[in-house]
Amino acid sequence: MDITWNTDKTISIEPPKRPKKLTATRFAAVLGLNRWTTEFQTWCEITKAWQKPFEETKYTAAGKAIEPKQITYMREAYGMDDLRTPTDVYGPDYFKATYGNFFTDRVFGGMWDSITVDEEGEVTSVLEFKTTKRAEDWADDVPEYYALQAALYAYLLGCEDVIMVATFLQDGDYEDPASFEVSADNTATFEFRLHERYPDFESDYVEPALAWWREHVETGDSPEYDERADAEYLAGLRNASLNPETDIEALLDEYGELSELVGAVTSAVKEKQKRMDAIKKQLKKYAEENIGDSETATFSNGVVTCKLVRTHGMKVDDRALERDGLLDKYSVETESTRFTVSLAKSK
Repeated sequence: MDITWNTDKTISIEPPKRPKKLTATRFAAVLGLNRWTTEFQTWCEITKAWQKPFEETKYTAAGKAIEPKQITYMREAYGMDDLRTPTDVYGPDYFKATYGNFFTDRVFGGMWDSITVDEEGEVTSVLEFKTTKRAEDWADDVPEYYALQAALYAYLLGCEDVIMVATFLQDGDYEDPASFEVSADNTATFEFRLHERYPDFESDYVEPALAWWREHVETGDSPEYDERADAEYLAGLRNASLNPETDIEALLDEYGELSELVGAVTSAVKEKQKRMDAIKKQLKKYAEENIGDSETATFSNGVVTCKLVRTHGMKVDDRALERDGLLDKYSVETESTRFTVSLAKSK
């Protein structure tokens, strides 16, 4: 993929022919309402400019293991015989059957967790399940970025009722989520109606998201990035698109910013490094005094291991060759380069 690094902290690519959908998990991010994910990161995912490799964590593993238990809990505790899961609707291999998308909208998509239906099979509500150890985030209400996820699915499904189901875990619960039991003691439900919570949902949220899509996805021009917040994505992009004709300014800027960070750390440990160098000299002296006739001398305290190795080799005596008139005869011209990077002194 050809990437152009612009001077305004954005990048440009050829507009993708088949971008990923603007799913509910990305919805709040493009509106600047997700504190965990930036607009730039979301743009990278949607356009496939760079995608963070998926890594299973104890949090995602817990969510996967506990969600079926949450569904069972809602069916039994709330008598939700009308609750339907993706498996009920699309079959056991629903991800493959739907390619990870339950909607036909051109821009918006994704997969809801569960729905309820009436006797005619029409959707009456959407349920979203969450597991978290941050109960304080839910003390007053559903966190906004989660509420917007469910609200978008309700909008796309054409229903008004949203039910958020949050199960609160302790640190130990992540060690064995398979044995965790969902109950009223650790699980709470939060309900709202789409147009009561968001009276102008379409104009306040859907239309701005579509405008963002037109501005950034259809053009291939990214939102502005932040060197620190988007560091992982920027590193991935730069490693994949090292092109001196387009990237040299970005690389110089990045080198300067990184050197400032490294300089600050180096300054903080400078005295410690001096002491380490002095200790190393003492340790080497001790090894040299104790190697005797051996080829190696090794000593350790179980944490730090020191090893002195005696090596033998041959060295050409340049002075002798010159004295015998042979140095010029057996000398050949060589070429080498020396590259340095220097920084302007801070004022």
